[in-house]
Amino acid sequence: QVQLVESGGGLVQPGGSLRLSCAATGSIFSIRSRGWYRQAPGKQRELVAAITTRGSTNYADSVKGRFTISTDNAKNTVYLQMNSLKLEDTAVYYCNTVAWVTYWGQGTQVTVSS
Repeated sequence: QVQLVESGGGLVQPGGSLRLSCAATGSIFSIRSRGWYRQAPGKQRELVAAITTRGSTNYADSVKGRFTISTDNAKNTVYLQMNSLKLEDTAVYYCNTVAWVTYWGQGTQVTVSS
């Protein structure tokens, strides 16, 4: 059974950086896109960034210029580099992979606080 395993979350001060990783255990066929979502307390889950197999990217307006999504196909891993973090970036971050089935990770907490 395929699982997405996230890592890299934690506590960081405003202006700091974190890199999230999401590794797939097992092979996923016919991948269409991979992405990162986040959910803050009391809010709906929202798209942060996504990347297609052709390398096209899409970012939420709130993170453009600060976050970068990338993949390492050899490692079956997707990354989210987060720079210039703000208090409002605090949330649980989830990765997903869209294929014939959509897979979700378990989530990793990112807390931006001084």
